[in-house]
Amino acid sequence: MDLIHALFDAQLTIGDQHLLWREIVGNGFGLASALGGMRRKVWAWPVGIVGNLLLLTVFLGAVFATPNPVNLLGQAGRQVMFVVVSVYGWVQWRRTQAQLGDADADSHGVAVVPRWASWRQRVFLVVALVGGTALLTPVFRALESYEPVWADAWIFMGSLLATYGMAKGWVEFWLIWVAVDVVGVPLLISAGFYASAFMYVFYGAFTLVGFFVWWRVNRRAAAEAEAAAAGATA
Repeated sequence: MDLIHALFDAQLTIGDQHLLWREIVGNGFGLASALGGMRRKVWAWPVGIVGNLLLLTVFLGAVFATPNPVNLLGQAGRQVMFVVVSVYGWVQWRRTQAQLGDADADSHGVAVVPRWASWRQRVFLVVALVGGTALLTPVFRALESYEPVWADAWIFMGSLLATYGMAKGWVEFWLIWVAVDVVGVPLLISAGFYASAFMYVFYGAFTLVGFFVWWRVNRRAAAEAEAAAAGATA
């Protein structure tokens, strides 16, 4: 039991800052999941779940009596949400992967073909992000989440919608992550979660790369579909 406690509370000290290894490792799993998502691999989902469970214990600092006794309820809640939505995404991508494999032997094990959301779906994403943030802010404040509470609510809703968009294969989901990162970095720095703040900065650049990668894949798939259609009518 002492060994478990020692591993649970292990820290990395940099100057006068102390970082929990759980926070570092959890974000590492998150990065690996993002890389897998950009490559459209099914394993991105279970890897991400492991990171979510680790970060859940980090963001409930007061509950788990960690050196940083701050509860970011939006951040903690989104880890639970990630697990739930990731199970949905995992099932969706496995099903799509099987369909792609049956249809194309050269699919290289990818699990989704990126596509643009419709305008109706885009409106839904914007309304859900803004409206969900407005609804959750007083709830998180009543639960005494860290201020500014609206930022915590924004991150929660953005993460929910981005994960759902990834499961659907919408190219736009990468841009939602950018919106999350812009708000998340200053919030995490002010709360003392420096490892997560650093990863958010990195994620911000990474998500822009992911957006253009999926955009390029979408354009290539569309061009191949057009060529195939032209060949069939020739």
